[in-house]
Amino acid sequence: MTVSRPLISIVGTTGVGKSRLAIDLALSLSRKNHEHSWQTAKVINSDAMQVYAGADVITNKVSESERRGVDHLLMSFKEPGDQYVVGQWVNDAIREIDELHRQKELPIVVGGTAYWMQHLIFPNRLPSIVDTAAFQDSGRGSTSYPHSEAFQKALASLPQPLLDLFMHLPENPSVDQAFSLHNLLTQLDPQMASRWHWKDTRKVVRSLEIIRDRGCLASEIMAQQAMLAETSRYPTLIFWLFSEPTLLQQRLDARVDEMMRHGLLEDVKMLRGKASLEGASEADSTSGIFQSIGFKEFSGYLSSVSPTQKDYDEAVERTKISNRQYARRQVQWIRNKLLPAINAAARNGSKLPVYLLEVGELDKWDMEIRDKAVNILDAFLEGSELPDPKSLSDTARSMLDDQLTIRDPTATLIARHKVMCEVCTLHPDQPMMIEEGIEWQAHIKSRKHRRLQSKRDHPNRLALRPAKPIKPTSGSDSDSDSESSLNLSFVDRLSIS
Repeated sequence: MTVSRPLISIVGTTGVGKSRLAIDLALSLSRKNHEHSWQTAKVINSDAMQVYAGADVITNKVSESERRGVDHLLMSFKEPGDQYVVGQWVNDAIREIDELHRQKELPIVVGGTAYWMQHLIFPNRLPSIVDTAAFQDSGRGSTSYPHSEAFQKALASLPQPLLDLFMHLPENPSVDQAFSLHNLLTQLDPQMASRWHWKDTRKVVRSLEIIRDRGCLASEIMAQQAMLAETSRYPTLIFWLFSEPTLLQQRLDARVDEMMRHGLLEDVKMLRGKASLEGASEADSTSGIFQSIGFKEFSGYLSSVSPTQKDYDEAVERTKISNRQYARRQVQWIRNKLLPAINAAARNGSKLPVYLLEVGELDKWDMEIRDKAVNILDAFLEGSELPDPKSLSDTARSMLDDQLTIRDPTATLIARHKVMCEVCTLHPDQPMMIEEGIEWQAHIKSRKHRRLQSKRDHPNRLALRPAKPIKPTSGSDSDSDSESSLNLSFVDRLSIS
């Protein structure tokens, strides 16, 4: 029996060949006869940066020639200054998928933003946004949702300035508003506030919008969602492209070098120009297309009055490091978030086979990746028996752990909450915030923290240190009045993004 309303999902790190596989699978449908009815396919982009028009190099878009005639949807359709978030993309993706199904075309969703992919595959995990006009007109709020007792209590306790801020949340908050917004979230929902750094204004405001529009705390919603059974929206075949870390690092570094040759720096200059026109600041590297790797990394180089070759080389190296860090986070999300959700849905009867394909040397792509994936795709669409996902390789056997379970989201909030470092906080309204655990341990061992801690513990140490005698210079008739200078300047504050 053929599969009805199928969805093909391709996930993996940046630089591993996801778009290439999507195009290979789409073309395979039209090249041979099948026992299923799916003869054509289109690719749906799920990369948060590639939805924006322009800046094709810095966002790593597949070129027109590389697409080989395969249509790509939800790509290059938003302006760089626009905000476009997961809920909007999920709604747009569902609309495109349903239309493709009506046309008997197969949707292949591909991209590196696993967070978006997960919310497409699994419904009922995003709080909906309601019309807020009634809320703003009512004085203390009125939405179509009943207000929770915790929300009402927290709202009633707000001082008037914070209440006014809550009633009129800024659409484009300024840097000066960042700490006040985080303070507001702390007053309303301290558990959620401790998850975000006060500089992460986009996520802070999103949490506040959820509280405002749903009439309950964001942490309450997470607890409620944890009680829902995990089910999939569509019968979904998932390909996870994986590359051994050392090999991937070499590939990512080479990719950055190639991007530099093809105009990455020109893309950064263009985006900086748009940010300036929008009245944006460097803090906006945490939102929209300005999150693209390379934008923040080249900021210092492009801001310098007289940039040197060393400045340029350091910016390139920072871009490579950020790429490697991003790849690690992508694998962590797939392992810690996506796979546990897939396992839970499979136990509830959803059809969600996951195949890890190990990407090695690219000259073996056709045999090791394309042909394996095409055979699995055909069997899935025909409703035939599928191979055991763990049988493909030793890596698949070790990485596809069907015992991984969904972690309680409330426990995640508690485990990943941020605390203020009093030693490194130089201004009360700009606290240094560090995530507890590994990050905190690394921070307190850092040279900057230890220097500030020493100065705090021994404020008079420098004042009591005996001065070195100063030898008169040759030919001098008297001792010099000058003293050896001491560098007493504070170190720069750590910047936590």
